[in-house]
Amino acid sequence: MSAKWCTLIEDGRLHSKKGKAARFIPERLLNYLIALGAIFSLNFILPRLMPGDPLHAIYGDVALVAMTDEMQAHLIRQLSLDKSWWDQMLAYLLGLLQGDLGFSYYYRDQVTQVILGSLPWTLLLVGLALIIATAIGIILGIESGYNRGSSLDRGLVASLMFLSGFPDFFIGVLLLLIFAVSLDVLPLSGAISPYAGYEGLSYVLDVLRHLALPLASMVLVQLGGIFLLTRNTVVTLLGESFILTARAKGCPESLIKYAHAGRNSLLPVTTATGMVIPHLITRVLFIEIVFSYPGIGSLLNTAISARDYPLIQGILLVVTLTVLTVNFLVDLLYIRLDPRVRYAH
Repeated sequence: MSAKWCTLIEDGRLHSKKGKAARFIPERLLNYLIALGAIFSLNFILPRLMPGDPLHAIYGDVALVAMTDEMQAHLIRQLSLDKSWWDQMLAYLLGLLQGDLGFSYYYRDQVTQVILGSLPWTLLLVGLALIIATAIGIILGIESGYNRGSSLDRGLVASLMFLSGFPDFFIGVLLLLIFAVSLDVLPLSGAISPYAGYEGLSYVLDVLRHLALPLASMVLVQLGGIFLLTRNTVVTLLGESFILTARAKGCPESLIKYAHAGRNSLLPVTTATGMVIPHLITRVLFIEIVFSYPGIGSLLNTAISARDYPLIQGILLVVTLTVLTVNFLVDLLYIRLDPRVRYAH
């Protein structure tokens, strides 16, 4: 085969790869938009499929007892329940675009405002727990896998697997009894000290003191899975040819450990981290109840107890949107960690 034909073939392969890379993000985005549309549809359809009046399904019998006929008529017009399903769907979507998730009859305020009051606390707790657990789990996993069979490896595997066997709320109660009740060095509940009037650095330190125990509970339980996955990946990678080549070239052990074995172990860890986010949302519900932390978990517990259906639907919709957004960002991160991912689709 002539050099000209080889050049043409290589150019064709290059253009084919560039075309696949250019289609990767739009195709992924389309998948998430389809999932988002399905979620919006279910959130709209399910209350209307329940037996009885849709207004009762959306607001509940308890709330409608206190409503006058005029208020019920106003809600029917506002939600377009006296119109066809297409008109109701259009009104529902327009309301979502304007940030209107309904009215919480328990808090006597718009659902959006109620959620925005609790969402930052949950994002702070879940975000820090995810970052800290992932960072510590990766570092410990690399060290343990690189020193497989050592006393450090055996000690880390045994202790972290032991901690992973306990539920989050059990660890939370245990830490609460030790540090808040027995030693009295950390606060029992809440996110800030009421009526303290802290500002600036004092306010930040007060928030961190209240955050310490729920954060430690979530990190300790989540740490074991990330650690074990990183360790096993590193152990597998140590026999690969590029590790042997790096050693043959005389690369420092620290460089081989983190730049070669560590970096190549990040892709499965990133996958596992993206998949664990929905479980974190479930875990934070129990943690926030144990510590009376004013986040989305405590808010959802209150909404369920009060049968505040608009608030429940709003919280579930926000949580679902958050999970989809994070998963989409994880997909984009794959490309940075391993560019071969974009050519596999």
